[in-house]
Amino acid sequence: MSTYAAFAQNDVVKDAGNSNYNLNKPEREDWLKNTDAGLFIHFGVDAQLGIVISHSLVGASNDYLERYFNELPKTFNPNKFNPYEIAQLAKLAGMKYIIFTTKHHSGFCMWDTKTTDYNITKTPYKKDLLKEFVDATRAAGLEVGFYFSPEDFNFLYKHQIPISRTNVILDAATRKEYDDYTRKQCEELMKNYGKIDVLFIDGEPKEVVKQTCWQLQPNILITRGAIQTPEQTLPGKSITPPWLSPITIGTAWQYQPTNERYKSGTQLIDLLIEARSKGGSLLLNVGPKANGELDAEQEGRLREIAAWYFINHECVDSVKSWVINKENNIYFTAKGADLYAIITEAADWKEGDRKAFTLYSVKAGTNTRVSVLGQNSKNIEYKPNMDVSCNYKQTTTGLLVSVVKAQRIYDDHRWPNAVVIKLENVLPAIDEPVTVVTGDAIQVGNRAVLSGKLYNFKGKDVTQARFAYRSYKGIIETLYADKWTFTPWQNVNPDGRFKINITNLKAGFEYKAIAKQRSIAIEGGTKVVN
Repeated sequence: MSTYAAFAQNDVVKDAGNSNYNLNKPEREDWLKNTDAGLFIHFGVDAQLGIVISHSLVGASNDYLERYFNELPKTFNPNKFNPYEIAQLAKLAGMKYIIFTTKHHSGFCMWDTKTTDYNITKTPYKKDLLKEFVDATRAAGLEVGFYFSPEDFNFLYKHQIPISRTNVILDAATRKEYDDYTRKQCEELMKNYGKIDVLFIDGEPKEVVKQTCWQLQPNILITRGAIQTPEQTLPGKSITPPWLSPITIGTAWQYQPTNERYKSGTQLIDLLIEARSKGGSLLLNVGPKANGELDAEQEGRLREIAAWYFINHECVDSVKSWVINKENNIYFTAKGADLYAIITEAADWKEGDRKAFTLYSVKAGTNTRVSVLGQNSKNIEYKPNMDVSCNYKQTTTGLLVSVVKAQRIYDDHRWPNAVVIKLENVLPAIDEPVTVVTGDAIQVGNRAVLSGKLYNFKGKDVTQARFAYRSYKGIIETLYADKWTFTPWQNVNPDGRFKINITNLKAGFEYKAIAKQRSIAIEGGTKVVN
C-alpha cells in the first residue's frame, strides 16, 4: 500500500520549491526573473455553482459526489469564452504569460482527452476549449502556461477510494494505474498543443508530471514543483532565485458571484510593485463566469492595472532589485545605473501638487537626471505658467528629489495609484544592507516575547531595531489585514540580538523584525503565530 499527502491552491502553500530535482534551463528561469507578471485563469465545471473549485468534493456526501460528477457536465456550456479578448487584455496589463487550468483536483479535463469522458468535449460546449486558449494566447504574443493537478478526485471516485487531501491510500496496482493515467494526460498536453512555455503543478505526486513534461518539452519552465511559489502572499524580503506569487484578484480562485471581496486596483498594482522590488513575478488570478466571460469587476481591475502599466511599464519590465527594496512607502527597482523610486500610498497626492522625498539609500552620480514616468514635466493642463519641472539636491543624509504630479489620468483629476520617479545615473548610498532575521515568539495568553537578530551589522551605523505586528486571520485574509503596529525602537545587543514584550494580543498574529540603517527601515521576513 502507498499513501501521499497533498497541498493545493486554497491551502497554506508558502514554498513549493523543495523538489528533488530541477531541470529548468537557466535561460528560462532568467526569463521569469525579468518578467513582471502573468495571468492565472482558474476555470472548471463547478463554476456553474459559484463555489470553491474542486475542494467541495472532500468530505462530500455520496449524493453530492454522484450529482457533481454526473450531472454538472451536462449543463456546462462556456459559449461566451473569448480567450483572444482575455489575452489582449492581459497583454495590455503587462502580463507576459497566461497559465490556464487544464485540470484541477476534481479531475475534469478542459481538453479533448482520450483518457476519460469527464472532459469539456462531452459537455454541451463540445469543443476543445484548451486549444482555443493556446491559439489565442500565442496570437497575442504571450507565453503559454498550463496548470495541471496530478490529484484527480474523479479517478478516486471511480475506484471507490475516499476523496482526501492528506491520506490517499492506494494498493500497488492502483498506484501504477494512477501514475499511468497521469502520464498519459501529460503526454497529451505536451504533444498535442505545440510548444508549452510554463507549467504549474499543483498537488501530489508531482514527480511523474515533472519527468514526463521535461522529457517531452525540455525547455518548459516548471514553476510550482521546482521553484518557490509563495501563495496568496509575498515574501517578506527580496529573494535572489526566481519566484512567483499566485494571488487572487478577490478571495476566490474560481468565479464566486456572491460573498466575494475584490481587491482594489491600487492594492493589486501595489502587489505588482512589491513583487518586482523583491525580484519576483506576480501571477494574478481571475476566474471566468460559467458562460466563459470575465466578471465586470475583474475586467475593470485588469484595465486599471493596464492604465498604470501603460504609463510606468519600464519600472517593472526587465528590472532588478535595488540594494534595498523599499524606504517606507517608496519601493525601488533598478535597471543598470537607473533607479525607479515608486511612490505608493499616493491617493492624496493631488494633480498639480509638488512633493519632495529624501531617498536615504541613493546618492547622485555623474549626469544624474530626474523625471516622472509618463509625463514630460514641462506643462500641465490648464495651468500654462506653472513650474512642473523635476529637480534634485544631494544632502548629507540622502538625495532630495522634488517632482510635480502633472498628468491627468482620470476625469476627476484623482488618479490614486503609484507615481514613479526615474533617477538616471545614480549610485547606492549603502554598500550592503544589514541582514535582519525575525526570530521566534513565545506567547502566553495575550502577551508575547518577540525576538530577532542582526547579521553583518558591524560598521554599518546600525544600533536600533523594533518589530511590527498585527492580527492574523488566515492566509487569504492577510491581504485584507489591519495596518501594522510598530513597537518602539530599542538598542541592539553587541551580538545582534534584540527582543521585546508586547501585550493585548489576539489569538493569532503575524510579526516581523525591523532594523534601522542610515534612517532606513530594513525588514526581516514575516512569521505567524496562529
